[in-house]
Amino acid sequence: MKDAAWFEEMERRIPTGEVRTRFAPSPTGYMHVGNLRTALYTYLIARHDQGKFILRIEDTDQGRLVEGAVDVIYKTMAECHLEHDEGPDVGGPVAPYVQTERRPLYKEYAELLMERGHAYRCFCEKTESQEDSGDFGRGDDPCRAMARAESDRRAAAGEPYVIRQRIPHEGTTTFHDESYGDITVENSTLDDQVLLKRDGLPTYNFANVVDDHLMGITHVVRGSEYLSSAPKYNLLYEGFGWPIPKYVHCSPVMRDQHNKMSKRHGDPSYEDLIAQGFLTDAVINYVTLLGWSPRGEQEIFSLDELKQVFDIAGISKSPAIFDIEKLRYFNSAYIRAMSPEDFAKVAEPYIRQTVTDPAYDAAAIAALLQQRTEVLTEIPEKVDFFDALPDYDVELFVHKKSKSDKASSKAMLEAILPVFEALPAWEDEAIMNAMVTLAESLGVKNAKVMWPVRIAAAGKAVTPGGAVEICRILGKDETLRRLRVGLEKLG
Repeated sequence: MKDAAWFEEMERRIPTGEVRTRFAPSPTGYMHVGNLRTALYTYLIARHDQGKFILRIEDTDQGRLVEGAVDVIYKTMAECHLEHDEGPDVGGPVAPYVQTERRPLYKEYAELLMERGHAYRCFCEKTESQEDSGDFGRGDDPCRAMARAESDRRAAAGEPYVIRQRIPHEGTTTFHDESYGDITVENSTLDDQVLLKRDGLPTYNFANVVDDHLMGITHVVRGSEYLSSAPKYNLLYEGFGWPIPKYVHCSPVMRDQHNKMSKRHGDPSYEDLIAQGFLTDAVINYVTLLGWSPRGEQEIFSLDELKQVFDIAGISKSPAIFDIEKLRYFNSAYIRAMSPEDFAKVAEPYIRQTVTDPAYDAAAIAALLQQRTEVLTEIPEKVDFFDALPDYDVELFVHKKSKSDKASSKAMLEAILPVFEALPAWEDEAIMNAMVTLAESLGVKNAKVMWPVRIAAAGKAVTPGGAVEICRILGKDETLRRLRVGLEKLG
């Protein structure tokens, strides 16, 4: 074990005097909604108090690692504007920020804990599944009572062992959570968890405590499933003589009243939501409200606004139900609030999935969609008629509200064709005036002319934009061609 001077130097490196939070994902694939929420809360707590937000990669569980998952973490955080002040890619005063690169530290601290009587070597053979179940009777474990000299002798002889936390047999442990308050547990209900595995790698629980202390973390944000581990964390901090950070345990994100969200059950990850046509900013806003309530009535917040208003007191103990319809509502609000130029940029790839003719202006089509789109993936189907007129049923010309039937529609198309042909300028005002003037001259309502024109131009009952905008984007020649096709269909 290192001497006291080494441990003192490690203590001197710890940044103090500021709020410091960390997001510490395991690189196991995708970013699920609960993970994104943890990242957001840790980021917002730090930013609200002008503190530091740290990214740490927890890769000690080598069996669960997925190739490329670290890149997914970086990509998601960049897309979500969660800039970290310290991390593997940017460095910092307490590097390294990848747990496997910190491997030598954990052995030193496990041995320090043994020196202080709060841990011991265990030479018993146990499978990993037995460890994970927590099925470990301390009273029957001969290693817990083993003399230190005997433990040292067996370790020096090369016998494999784990290092376990020595939990007191008697008494209780109380810890404080910012949301749940004080929670007290009987020590007799806690198992002597493994701190250091046979391969020298730490367990998740031990590495977290050591790293959080050495990185000066002041607030630990994690899911409520870790509440049961908190007493053991407390006992580790007390064993080392370290200050205990503020715990912020977040309630689970649920699919419904009874089931947690799960990728296995088809629930969406962040990447899935983006692929389903949701905007990142809408997802951030909605996910932040899954288990946190702002003061007042406001629901729509930019990330900058969230930095100002986010407070730990608003975090709820009640499970949050993920409602995809509510997210759609948020998304449509964000879409409507975008500048026309910004919306055109995000909409163009979706428009071009079905409108491949470059003669059609994607920005002009986007202008029709902005107030009528909830998710971006709706766009291709809404505008596919621009590229090619669908083979539609003439029954579409029948419409009670505009008092249109097949005979009246045929008459209106026959009447408007020569008017459109004679128009010198093909623009909204001219197209509109042509139809309104025709309606007046025939003594009918405007809709009686516009309904058959729109159906003939689009071949769809529901379209973004009305007859005027559709005809203008299609252009004069294509509009006239489609109206003639409509006449043919109507016989």
